[in-house]
Amino acid sequence: MPRILVFQHVAAEPLGTLDPLIRARGHRIRFVNFEREPDAQPDVERYRGLVVLGGPMNVEDQAQRPHLVTELRAIGRMLELGRPVLGICLGAQLLAHALGAPVRRHVAPEIGWYPVQATAAGREDPVLAPLGAEPRVFQWHGRHFEIPDGAVHLARSDTCEQQAFRWGDNAYGFQFHPEVDAALIERWLSNPAYREELAASGLPHDAETIRAQTQTHIAVMQARAGRVFEEFLDLVGRPQRRYTLPSREFA
Repeated sequence: MPRILVFQHVAAEPLGTLDPLIRARGHRIRFVNFEREPDAQPDVERYRGLVVLGGPMNVEDQAQRPHLVTELRAIGRMLELGRPVLGICLGAQLLAHALGAPVRRHVAPEIGWYPVQATAAGREDPVLAPLGAEPRVFQWHGRHFEIPDGAVHLARSDTCEQQAFRWGDNAYGFQFHPEVDAALIERWLSNPAYREELAASGLPHDAETIRAQTQTHIAVMQARAGRVFEEFLDLVGRPQRRYTLPSREFA
């Protein structure tokens, strides 16, 4: 039975809608919650795929949060093994950084619902294409990754050019949050730290606006995101393929 490793950073950012999809396929999930186990050293070679979730910390926090170094090394090893990797928000930034790309503070935070546009490659991509050419997606980030050298740029937006990429044929980074449902969004909007971040963002919309937009957009995004996740999970069972990483020390 294929086993999937999941890196979680805080309890408030779980697998969301991806969790039941993984379980419905009969995959076994091994969670490493670095908030609870900051010194964990997971043996990634035991797993057929890796999912790296979001969190409020940032790639440059490695000195204060050594688990980020552990994660970069683990991502690098999974890529060397040619096994599927999915990074969401912080996870996408870590994936990009493991591939040698910088992660920078964004000109303004993106919090709430935003339209994104698939690139020509994104519209043809076997995993991302089901999301649609111009979907509305949920965002919560203040930094962004650059597209790594050798990666394929899959999606952009008017407010953030770097929304999604693929490296090789089975490693994906999504800056947005396709895993959320209405309950998870409400959980974030009710979290004091997240509320404070939204209030300090300078954005023209507030929590009530986001709640109203969630009612409008969540069903369509969930349906499309479910298809995206199913396509990614198909990769877990495909023959493995090895790649050569850009020259980089994962430390």
